[in-house]
Amino acid sequence: MQFLSLIPARYSSTRFPGKPLADIAGKSMIHRVYEQACSCFEHVYVATDDDRIKNHVLDFGGKAVMTSSEHRSGTDRCAEAANVINKAEGNRFDIIINIQGDEPFIQPDQLKLVCSCFDDADTEIASLVKKISNAEELANPNIPKVILNNNQEAIYFSRSIIPYLRNVPEDQWYNKHIFYKHIGLYAYRYETLMKLTKLPPSTLEIAESLEQIRWIQNGFKIKIAETNTENLAIDTPDDLEKVRERLRLGIIQK
Repeated sequence: MQFLSLIPARYSSTRFPGKPLADIAGKSMIHRVYEQACSCFEHVYVATDDDRIKNHVLDFGGKAVMTSSEHRSGTDRCAEAANVINKAEGNRFDIIINIQGDEPFIQPDQLKLVCSCFDDADTEIASLVKKISNAEELANPNIPKVILNNNQEAIYFSRSIIPYLRNVPEDQWYNKHIFYKHIGLYAYRYETLMKLTKLPPSTLEIAESLEQIRWIQNGFKIKIAETNTENLAIDTPDDLEKVRERLRLGIIQK
């Protein structure tokens, strides 16, 4: 199988404009994500709609492809980029890896883990989960929760706590059940990715504001692997300052 790693990155953001170019101990966020991706994949591109990001990637020796500014999601941006790159390289990649541009410390073992899901020929889409480590995470609506079936496939994602533990006081839920949070790393078979981009937004996706629910609602299966590695996604300027402080204290490595 041939893997193509794509990092969708846009400049405009309501909560954090220019986030991909934010400096983290001497390197931009997008530069750090790119380096992590290159540690696992031969073919890595940033997919962006902004010349500032594209030029920055080219300046540090990376590869970038321009995409439309009208995309609703990183998945749609990846689909356009995959087609552009396939045409430019005269190639046809089997698996597309979508690495979030705000995950500067994504680990190689996580990237390899999501790829391993495609050892199963029936896998259409793959992603990761991690056990929720404290009650605060469980209650946080910005951390999507996941429930799985016995085939290690996602049944549903929610910003609410799922499953609901009936007859158990809510302040005891964390101690009575193993809950999982979603790690926003996706991989798709090329043909599946093209189908996903043609699906209209679904009712449950709109309700939860989670695009992956659209895929499940339309009958696609998401294979899940479990990681033990904690992620440090950066959504806001406050998140960035916390990461910078951890670097200064040596809690995380540069």
